[in-house]
Amino acid sequence: MSTNRTSYVYVGLAGETAPGRPVKSGLYRMAAGDETWELLTRGLPEAPAIRAIATHPEDADVVYVGTQAGVYRSADHGEHWERLEIKDHGLPVWSLLFDPRDPDVLYAGYENCEIFRSEDGGAHWQQLPVTVRFPEVSVAPGANPAKRILKLAANPANPGELYGAIEVGGIIRSLDGGEHWENMSHGQYVNDDTVDMHGVLVGRWRPGMLFAISRAGLFCSADRGEHWASARLEPLNPKGQTYCRDIREVPGDPKTIWVAAGADFASELGALFRSKDGGASWSRVDMGVKPRSTLFALAFDARQPRHMYAAASGGEVFASADGGQSWAEHHLPEGATQVYSMACA
Repeated sequence: MSTNRTSYVYVGLAGETAPGRPVKSGLYRMAAGDETWELLTRGLPEAPAIRAIATHPEDADVVYVGTQAGVYRSADHGEHWERLEIKDHGLPVWSLLFDPRDPDVLYAGYENCEIFRSEDGGAHWQQLPVTVRFPEVSVAPGANPAKRILKLAANPANPGELYGAIEVGGIIRSLDGGEHWENMSHGQYVNDDTVDMHGVLVGRWRPGMLFAISRAGLFCSADRGEHWASARLEPLNPKGQTYCRDIREVPGDPKTIWVAAGADFASELGALFRSKDGGASWSRVDMGVKPRSTLFALAFDARQPRHMYAAASGGEVFASADGGQSWAEHHLPEGATQVYSMACA
């Protein structure tokens, strides 16, 4: 594959699915080195809510997005889209994941804790048998009834080891490719802060390491989710917590991990945290710019991992060409807010 082909960064707008919550829509694309955002529409549903974006690991032309009307695929960097036929239940798609060893295998995470798998690049899909018991605090009267799979992750060394981050319900795990699942968020909870999960990452630097981000911060496990401990990030809100929304490992550098965060779901403070030792310690990064809303998404150019992006829910997009040492601002068009997803290829 040519190293001088154009890379694109994609940003998706969306919102919560609870009744009465505002929802923005749209999918934007910008070419690396450019300053102009393009709105992508051809073939997407009307007012698309883009909560997940996944670029094909071997063919950068191919992009998948999760919408309120299922999974869509483009074979030309987003110029045109087609809806994939999935016999789902009409629920919104919140997450997409490629098998780390087989790019023909793709997972889609839905609301109500549903997961579908394709083994032929999206032509055919089957629903996986996800039956788990959620922590009592997340199913009590008044709790959020929707169990959204905000992120899916697989162990690169063993793709049959899968994880899901559930909002609101904890971390679920399968050790047999998705045929059986268990909830790894055990114990009693005073509130649902620590089981309101937004992301999960299998750390490659140390076998067995697992990271999970939530409304209450960052948690780590050294035994594939059997036991958890707080990573104790610098608190950003009066509750002494850090609202974390995305976690990514730098491609080709398993020791360096980034977390996108803020003071709350809707706040006037965005922050990045970084670990340079595989998650053993963390520090807040001085970006040189001050995001004016919670950072919701991170993306890396896998061909040039020092090229990275961070997006805030308010529509601010930041780009770095030197591994996060310095940042330039590339704001989305006026009114394009509620960023939920981002990818680069």
